[in-house]
Amino acid sequence: MEEIDRIDAALLNAVQRNNRLTSDELAELVHLSPTACHRRLKRLRARGIIEGDVSIVSQKAAGRQVTVVVLVSLERERADIIDRFKSAIRNTREVMIGYYVTGDADFILVVTAKDMEDYEQFTRRFFYENNDIKGFKTMVVMDRVKAGFAFPIEI
Repeated sequence: MEEIDRIDAALLNAVQRNNRLTSDELAELVHLSPTACHRRLKRLRARGIIEGDVSIVSQKAAGRQVTVVVLVSLERERADIIDRFKSAIRNTREVMIGYYVTGDADFILVVTAKDMEDYEQFTRRFFYENNDIKGFKTMVVMDRVKAGFAFPIEI
């Protein structure tokens, strides 16, 4: 990670937990003026340390009741095949998270679906129609115990 000081770290920890904090609330947490907090956040965004601001939508409200973790093995580990599959992951809305990994699989995906029938249609389209995929294993999530993207930030 780029060089950050303890105030940047405090700001990052705070906005990871709640990106709707006002400048006044942040100022109180990190012991700076609201204007200074705003300037620092703007700088952190400009440097790419803060990559964006998102809202977390309820999975149930979105009608995406099913979450599955999928282990994907490619036919071969060639750069063009890997790049093509990475692109497919990035351009597929059902794939929430995609990791290129070492070990028994080449990729791990977190996928959402309306129901199991919807997931089956996804597998036909995304896996079975792709000749670069040797195989995949699906694990259905029974309970989401923890979900988040906050990194522990320390100086």
